[in-house]
Amino acid sequence: MKKSILGVSAVLMFVAVGIAAAPPLTFTFADVHANKTATETDTFAINDFGTKAGDYVDSAGVQHAMILGKTLTTVDHQDCTTSGGFSSGAIAFYGINKPSAAAGWCTSTKTGLYQGFVYAAGKFTAVNFPKSNGTQAIGINDKGDVVGIYLDSASTQHSFVKVGSKYTSFDISGGTTTTAWGINNSGQIAVFAIASTGGYESYLYNGKSFKKVSDPKAGTSGTIIRIVNDKGDVAGTYFNSSGDEIGFLLHGGKYYDVADPKADNDTRADGLNDKLEIVGRYGNSAGDTVGFKAITKTAGDVFASSVDAGERETSGRHVVRVEPLNTP
Repeated sequence: MKKSILGVSAVLMFVAVGIAAAPPLTFTFADVHANKTATETDTFAINDFGTKAGDYVDSAGVQHAMILGKTLTTVDHQDCTTSGGFSSGAIAFYGINKPSAAAGWCTSTKTGLYQGFVYAAGKFTAVNFPKSNGTQAIGINDKGDVVGIYLDSASTQHSFVKVGSKYTSFDISGGTTTTAWGINNSGQIAVFAIASTGGYESYLYNGKSFKKVSDPKAGTSGTIIRIVNDKGDVAGTYFNSSGDEIGFLLHGGKYYDVADPKADNDTRADGLNDKLEIVGRYGNSAGDTVGFKAITKTAGDVFASSVDAGERETSGRHVVRVEPLNTP
């Protein structure tokens, strides 16, 4: 009996040590502004050099695609709408890789359809699913593989992955409006859809099978994943029981809330790099949408932030320490 009790004690001690060893994460948030006169800045993606991709609205109400590192690169296309924001398809970048090639889309002023593209070295390359009724290019990896969505001839939405010149369509079984948002260098794709219950369901797709990703705090509206980095970490948002949108990071098998302290119950995590730097947007109490960057650190970590004095990150830094959601 004594031996058994000692064995149990040893096991309990081991479990306790294991739980205690799980380090908390610390998120340091900073607002991101494209420039001093931008009325809105949307940060959708970040590469390992800390270069961000997205869009901004200038003082005249015109939206521009942007690549923001030490300096701002403003990008426009003569065939793209420049007003109305996301729902109206104004020009924006949604993905960026290490070579700083950016994937994006807009609504064409000529056809009225969505048109996808990759922007690299000052040039646009069209990304349009064959015979589609509109294409949105959203994610891109270092190999130049692109993911996104397209509308078929009946305007039904599907996801696609483009490798080289080959386009492949795919959908989540049982779901509607499948959306592929991000792709890593291993070909893992972050994808979500609306389930039959009406909420969002998210998966990592490797080209053959789907692995479900669901934040344990999500309510009936579910979980949306938008990016998977090369280490398998995932970022996205979930909707809690009150319907609030909360950003999250899935790291080391644990889910962490990523909620900007300035947010009014609305933080969206869109981009993630291998250094666990996160970008996204939050809504403030005035009803404005504000871009943010969050640096993630653990106790004794060696992550090197790409923040430098040249980046336009303002409003002061504010730190939030977050425990793993599944830590007792």
